[in-house]
Amino acid sequence: MSRFEPGSCLGYEKMHENINVVRRRLSRPLTLSEKIVYGHLDDPVGQEIDRGRTYLRLRPDRVAMQDATAQMAMLQFISSGLPKVAVPSTIHCDHLIEAQTGGAQDLQRAKEINEEVYNFLATAAAKYGVGFWKPGSGIIHQIILENYAYPGVMLIGTDSHTPNGGGLGGICIGVGGADAVDVMAGIPWELKCPKVIGVRLTGTLSGWTSPKDVILKVAGILTVKGGTGAIVEYHGPGVDSISCTGMATICNMGAEIGATTSVFPYNHRMKTYLEKTGRGEIASVADEFKEDLVPDEGCEYDQVIEVNLSELKPHINGPFTPDLAHPVSEIGAVAKKNGWPLEVKVGLIGSCTNSSYEDMGRAASVAKQALDKGVKCKAQFTVTPGSEQIRATIERDGYAKILSDVGGIVLANACGPCIGQWDRRDVKKGEKNTIVTSFNRNFTARNDANPATHAFVTSPEIVTALALAGDLSFNPETDYLIAKSGEKFKLAPPTGDELPARDFDPGQDTYQHPPAESSSVRVDVSPSSNRLQLLQPFDKWNGKDLENMRVLIKVKGKCTTDHISAAGPWLKYRGHLDNISNNLLIGAVNIENGAVNKVKNQLTGEYGGVPDVARHYKANGVSWVVVGDENYGEGSSREHAALEPRHLGGRAIIVKSFARIHETNLKKQGLLPLTFANSSDYDKIRPDDKISITGLKSFAPGKPLTAVIKHSDGGEESISLNHSFNETQIEWFKAGSALNRMKELQ
Repeated sequence: MSRFEPGSCLGYEKMHENINVVRRRLSRPLTLSEKIVYGHLDDPVGQEIDRGRTYLRLRPDRVAMQDATAQMAMLQFISSGLPKVAVPSTIHCDHLIEAQTGGAQDLQRAKEINEEVYNFLATAAAKYGVGFWKPGSGIIHQIILENYAYPGVMLIGTDSHTPNGGGLGGICIGVGGADAVDVMAGIPWELKCPKVIGVRLTGTLSGWTSPKDVILKVAGILTVKGGTGAIVEYHGPGVDSISCTGMATICNMGAEIGATTSVFPYNHRMKTYLEKTGRGEIASVADEFKEDLVPDEGCEYDQVIEVNLSELKPHINGPFTPDLAHPVSEIGAVAKKNGWPLEVKVGLIGSCTNSSYEDMGRAASVAKQALDKGVKCKAQFTVTPGSEQIRATIERDGYAKILSDVGGIVLANACGPCIGQWDRRDVKKGEKNTIVTSFNRNFTARNDANPATHAFVTSPEIVTALALAGDLSFNPETDYLIAKSGEKFKLAPPTGDELPARDFDPGQDTYQHPPAESSSVRVDVSPSSNRLQLLQPFDKWNGKDLENMRVLIKVKGKCTTDHISAAGPWLKYRGHLDNISNNLLIGAVNIENGAVNKVKNQLTGEYGGVPDVARHYKANGVSWVVVGDENYGEGSSREHAALEPRHLGGRAIIVKSFARIHETNLKKQGLLPLTFANSSDYDKIRPDDKISITGLKSFAPGKPLTAVIKHSDGGEESISLNHSFNETQIEWFKAGSALNRMKELQ
């Protein structure tokens, strides 16, 4: 499967057999998504298959974990008592490096600050047979694309942007750590049978339009919840005009529309990328099984979107949500109308979405034109290489120097500002300002912890142009810059090689292979550590209905996993459940008062922070619920957003609708994710109500539960609550968590 695992084999033969079994059973053409997903069924003969309804039991090929989520995943794996992982697995150190002054300095500081965590991950990886990519190696998704993804692979990763691997024709799905533990333990992994949304591409990309504009356009069409429960499958004649890494960009940001994953069919662009990254043998085998790596003629999609690449214009999405799409030509007028700051304070390129050789080359071609005219960036400008291989290669080929000369600061090969790891000092917190990025996500305060920052996402080349102009209203297709000589000049459309003419420069070797014999490896977690904490099992269900629970908070509007469990400075506690629980829902808006992190303690009558009130309820034996709005838990795969409410005494999350990963994470930790049968019932619940959930003794798939709402004025009413639990997941609830249930079955 990779050069790092010579003993692992590609599973094409098994997948081919499974596809044939399923095709005979269903008697219809299959989409590419179906071929790969059904090709990994644990029981292709007996599995019930109904898109959007049944749960599939699958056998993924491998697991990938980034360092912020790997801590909890490995702590859970240690709790399972298993000696080794059952499938090839890797850990990637990319989330804990804060951008401050520049790549080398920031990396060294991160190694010192996070020494305890890195040592834990390195020794746990060695102990349990997991490959370990050291800090500085690069962002998990770029490393996966360069080394592990291949056409037809099924990979799960503990990061929501794992779908990046769909650019190489794989089904790569973001999950919580508990799901990863299932796969690493050799247990079939469950996924609700996805629907399939087809995006038919025609025409050809050209000029300032880039692969990023495809997903920016699709996000505007589908919105942040339009892809929920579905795989987005790109097809059509326009596919061949997009590079392999460009396809990865599109799949990566598919996470922002709630899609289970996104995928492209195998083609010559993927083959060339495999060959250029030293995997020509995989490409040769993929050629033999190509019919399994493309959709069948006549296959049917649940929904079809048409995008003509020849007519597609450069886009920029935001602020505060990644589905607010605008053509670049119109953003200036829209910003003026809405009072958004026009001055671009910072332009940031890179991230897991847009840090390929092609991306950097196209950005550098824009920067070179400006330098030739004596022009540098008016805005601050940062560059984040996606991997050590990309950093070394763009340095060798001169791109890094051009980007530095135009005013750029090259940051570490890490996530950095994209996930809030940014020590930003040019504006004060609360100061209204605009930044433009080539990232994938732009929720309120995500990048710099400033809720007044208006963040817009676009392509690296548009970011570079806007950083040069320092003006959000600048349209590089029509507007002019002023040269040092005083003459006006217009930027020519960007150009850039898809892949380096010479081979990639691998840079420094940052990979640690697990030893063959690991019995002597010690994995230590100090009881006094404030970064790491061994897990204690959650309590089992007591067999009774949940009575008289308090409403911890009734959330108003958008509530992402960033609102539920903030990143940024909190990342350092991702391995310590009690400490990180101090950020529970501190970003959510309380409908009672419009404030964040200010809720009424119904036992004392005083107002306090959300985690403080939750702890007080728990200490007094009072269970509680959270009430939320639409698409609750969108965004990151972080399971801390499920672990924290469970740890602090929560029992149920009752909302209008859930994002897929978060709903599963809640089930895994023994919580009840429930949805209003009638969404208007959200309005019936008051902050000072007591809620009982009844019907748990006959808890069954497809059978609604009932919430009895007791108002403080003595009134009482009942509402129906739906759920998506299957029989296996109900056993998780009864055992207290999926991990508890795993131990019961050992």
